Amino acid sequence: MFLGQTLVRLSCAVALGLAATAAAADSSTLAKIKRTGTVTLGYREASIPFSYLDANQKPIGFSLDLCSQIVDKIKTDLKLDKLDVKLQPVDSSNRIPLIQNGTIDLECGATSSSPARLKQVSFTVAIFVSSARWLTKVSSGIHDVKGLNGKTVIVTQGSNATGFAFDIKNKGGTFNITQGKDHGESMLTLQSGRAAAFMEDDILLASLRARTPDPAAYAFLPETYALVPYGLMMQRDDTELKTLADGVLKGMMASGAFTKLYAKWFESPIPPHNENLNFPMSDALKERVAHPSDSVDF
Repeated sequence: MFLGQTLVRLSCAVALGLAATAAAADSSTLAKIKRTGTVTLGYREASIPFSYLDANQKPIGFSLDLCSQIVDKIKTDLKLDKLDVKLQPVDSSNRIPLIQNGTIDLECGATSSSPARLKQVSFTVAIFVSSARWLTKVSSGIHDVKGLNGKTVIVTQGSNATGFAFDIKNKGGTFNITQGKDHGESMLTLQSGRAAAFMEDDILLASLRARTPDPAAYAFLPETYALVPYGLMMQRDDTELKTLADGVLKGMMASGAFTKLYAKWFESPIPPHNENLNFPMSDALKERVAHPSDSVDF
């Protein structure tokens, strides 16, 4: 009797274990996509040129083009005759929760990776590397950060660049720091000559520069601060999807397709106003293209 009850319990335990394993497998993103025939991509509405809306309010951008290649690979690998693509707008406050709760399968925006975020989500190999930099007017004759000494510079209140600027000053810089209420005010301060330089994330500065009447009148100083990788974001520990997505990106990087796509969005006129960011690939990103990595260390 005792042996019989033990066998029954063991059988139940094995059955429950197999059911739990099956449920876990079925809960993966790729399994869900295969079951539903739908993949949901998160996009940003104003993260030029990564992910934003064109003149017809259609989501476009560098990150969305990369995600399109990943979607094609998902469809092929899952042997799906049809794969519906849903697009879900996200912002800086909800993008991580929407990944975590499965509302979106892959975020195709401009999200930076960090040790803190890697405790919540996963990222593909880096698709971009940003850095805080100084933007100046060519007519100022300033060629490096030492040329800012004795002058007034501007940062945007609340930006991470504020901390970098004060750190440089505390280490011997003799410039004065003023703060704009938003990026528009900071850029206007530089344009008007009331500040000799504006420090902010380099790609954001490139976007602001492209919208000025004469983008060629502005130049970056050579110094870079705090290299930060961007990646396409997905659920944490989703090994299957990460392996697939990384494989697509690594293949594009090896073939030259990634560099060609980069030139399309960062070095050519882009919709909706045919602005050219004139933002060549940095040495840090070239290194990541040559040796793809999701590491946050440089």
